[in-house]
Amino acid sequence: MSMATITMARDRGGVQVADVRRARRRQNLTGWLFISPIVVGVVAFQFFPILVSMAASLTDWNGIAAPKFVGLRNFTEMFGDDPLFLQTFKNTVYFTLASIPLTIGIGLVLALLCARPIRGVAFFRTAYFAPYVTNVVAIGFVWFWFFQPDNGVINGLLDQLGIHGPQWLSSSSWAMPAVIMVSVWQGIGYPMIILLAGLQGLPAEYFESARIDGAGAWQRLRYITLPLLTPHFLFLLITQFITSFQVFGLIYVMTKGGPGHATSVYIFNIYQNAFSYGKVGYASAMAWILFAVIAAVTYLQWKLQKRWVFYT
Repeated sequence: MSMATITMARDRGGVQVADVRRARRRQNLTGWLFISPIVVGVVAFQFFPILVSMAASLTDWNGIAAPKFVGLRNFTEMFGDDPLFLQTFKNTVYFTLASIPLTIGIGLVLALLCARPIRGVAFFRTAYFAPYVTNVVAIGFVWFWFFQPDNGVINGLLDQLGIHGPQWLSSSSWAMPAVIMVSVWQGIGYPMIILLAGLQGLPAEYFESARIDGAGAWQRLRYITLPLLTPHFLFLLITQFITSFQVFGLIYVMTKGGPGHATSVYIFNIYQNAFSYGKVGYASAMAWILFAVIAAVTYLQWKLQKRWVFYT
């Protein structure tokens, strides 16, 4: 083969490589053009506000006038001079620890019931899941009237049973349990769907082997079903914790944080500082504390999964 032929072959190879690179660049450009609206939205409405919040947490700013840099004063004031900060944090922990076990536990029971091949099961699945996708403001208003002490549905039913109902949303002892009941009622549809999907994906041969060995329904549930659902429980614990720690809508509609700050939770406190008191910098600092708590607990849950989560 002559040198001219070799040179021409190399040139053609170089042209082909260049064509391939140009085609890849065009494909990449086309892909970026397709996703650019999402990228712009994420940058404009997520990343940029995060950076603004981080900067604002170090300032004394009302959201309108020029911010004044104060360093870590917002954080020191939060932990040293603001008793409402600790109270709202405790209220949030109370709400979270009470609502998560109830929501996941009742969701598990409903998932087990809805996994049975009975007539009309699709209707019940829809009915249990419907509150989860219903507007939280509408739910809050309806249950607000249900919990009215004089002419509410709840106390009316209790009167029929000969029980004098409490003041509910007007009582510092009963307001938070009332909100928790509504939150659980609204939220059970989500864990039900997640666990129902997990139940439908469990290997049938495990249960057949257990039946052959004489295992009863309770033993199959305890030693097969629940261990195999632990990855789903981990997912629910993480997501439910994040959701519960950011509860706001029901509190705002049903109680406005009252009575006497009995239902004032952390996010509601942030909202009040930012939009009622004009302390945007202080509210931003509170938001970063919330982020740190959620990140730490989520990381802890992820690390501890090795002790109780079983993957097939």
